[in-house]
Formats: sequence, structure tokens, C-alpha cells
Amino acid sequence: MPSKNHFSTLYLSAPDVIELVQRKGVEACLRGIADYIQSDFLRWGAFDKSARVASHSRDGVIELMPIADDQTYAFKYVNGHPKNTRWGLPTVMAFGVLADVATGAPLLLSELTLTTALRTAAMSAVAARALARPGARTMALIGNGAQSEFQALAFHHLLGVTTLRLFDTDPAATAKLQANLQGTGLRTVVCNSTAEAVRGADIVTTVTADKTNATILTPGMLAPGMHINAVGGDCPGKTELHADVLRQAQVFVEYTPQTRIEGDIQQLPPDFVVTELWEVLASRHGGRASDAAVTVFDSVGFALEDFSALRFLRDVATEMGIGQPIELIPELSDPKNLFGVLLQPTASAAGASAAPWLKAVA
Repeated sequence: MPSKNHFSTLYLSAPDVIELVQRKGVEACLRGIADYIQSDFLRWGAFDKSARVASHSRDGVIELMPIADDQTYAFKYVNGHPKNTRWGLPTVMAFGVLADVATGAPLLLSELTLTTALRTAAMSAVAARALARPGARTMALIGNGAQSEFQALAFHHLLGVTTLRLFDTDPAATAKLQANLQGTGLRTVVCNSTAEAVRGADIVTTVTADKTNATILTPGMLAPGMHINAVGGDCPGKTELHADVLRQAQVFVEYTPQTRIEGDIQQLPPDFVVTELWEVLASRHGGRASDAAVTVFDSVGFALEDFSALRFLRDVATEMGIGQPIELIPELSDPKNLFGVLLQPTASAAGASAAPWLKAVA
């Protein structure tokens, strides 16, 4: 809880978070965020949960993602605009806040653009550890854009994937991914189609960006025992899987009310059976029914994952001495006298008459 009369908010800028990840290491950050996510999902019942609040436009979406337990409140502001690269902007941009439930005081304000990429990949790995067949070593990666390196490294470090079969409609994206993965120990195979990429894959990750009802993966591409990590279908009108892929698989989700609106299961009736991932992690559900079963993680991104990522950032930044305190809330000698702060001279107005702006203009 903040001290009486005065407190500061820890601010982590984009350069701060880049420094944090560089110093700690991408693998350690992915493992750390995954551990925080798993720990928080095991406390599922402790959280006040709701679907995110979304404002849709022709070209994208802007969302607020709130969640809280009895001690800490968190939210993330995030957009999704696939056309942003035309203007030199990321397709996803985000920031987030942690606040003290007892007082409402903001404790942390942080960038979440880079962090969202890390937490999305960490979440995919947490799900795959619970759902994919043991010994999975080959993954097809469909969509080689901004999220692809993070997915590749999360599955490499957290599940032991050694071979990636790559496909993107933009060859430059695939070349970028290959260049960025040099020296990581991952073997990459460039493919000419989704069908070619999924051939022989234990895991298929779809992480495409177009805001459209696409059918990236069709029933004829399925193989017994495959695990599908469907990441790109994450808002109304944006899907990646043919509906029959879902009908032929066991489908697992983060938070059912949100996924029915935003995930690939938006294509199916509201009584289509799904299982929430926390039930598998908490051993309330057996998960994969057999080695031959096809499993789908219909991932849309849920606020609890951002809660976990923000906690991780706060703890590591504090340990490393990264970030700076900011006075996001005015310091009040009398909390009932907010107007009084306007009567106090600022550093730039030292020596000037008190509050000249209060005087009537002639």
C-alpha cells in the first residue's frame, strides 16, 4: 500500500523493457512469464474476470482488458490494426497498469507491445505443454510476422521443438524470421504452402494478421495426434481454422465467454463443447483424450495473461533497478483540497505572483 500523502508509480518505457529483456535473456523471460501465467491460472477462482471491452472499426480494433484479484487490479490497452505496417507502425501496440485494490493507487505503468509478444508466446507454450503429445519436435509456423520469432523460441525453449516448417504469403517475412533465428539451434524449412508446411508437423501454430474469415487450416491437413495452436483468430470476423477442423478436434480455450465472441469457435453454435485451459492445468480435466486425438488451443489472449506479465515485469524491474518513478497522481498535503495544488508555485514559476491565471482578464 502506498505511504500516506505521497507515492510514486513505477514507469517502464519501451527502452526500459528492451533493456530488461536483453539483460535477463529472451529464454529466461519466456520461462518466467510462463511460470507466472501457470501460477495465476491455478488461482482461476480468485479473479474477477470479464471479456475485454472492444471498439471495432473498419481497419482494426482497440480494446481494454481488465482483471483483478483481491489485492491487485490490472488492465491492458491494446490495438490490432493489420494495415499499420503501411505507415511504419506495429500492428499491435499496448501499455498496461497494475494498481492497488485497497486504495486504487496506480503502482506500475508499463509498455506492453514487446511484452504482449512475449506473453502470447509464453501462453501458447503453457497450453502446448499440457495438450501436445510428449516428444513433439517439429512445428509448422504459418504466418511469419511480428509474433513468429517469439512463438518459435517459446516452443524451442519450453517444449524442445527443434525443427520449424515455415510458410507465409510474404516471402520477405519468412526471410526475416530465418535471419532472426540464426544461432538459436532451430532448423528451419521454408515451404510453399500451408499444406506443405503442416506435413509431418507435431504442432501447428497459425499466427496470421489479416482481419478476415480465413481458412488457413482445413480438415484435409489434419493428422492424428496433431496439436494446433491457433493464435491469429482473435476478434469478431477474424478466423483461421475451417469449422470442420474444430468439429474434429478437442478444443481448449482461455475464457469461454470471450472466446465465443472472438476466437475461431465464433463460427460454431454457442453450445459447442469446449474446455477452459485452467481446468487441465488444475487437473480437473484430463486434457488430450489419446495420442491420436487432435487438440486445438483457440487462443485469443486473456487479461489474466497480462496480469501475470505485468507482475513479472514489476518484480524483475525492481530486482534489476530498471525504470523510474513518476508522479502520475498529484501529491496533496490535504487530500480534500485538490484545488490547492493549483495555488502552489511550480519550479518554472518561482518568484512570480501566486496563481496569476486566477485573475480576471481585462
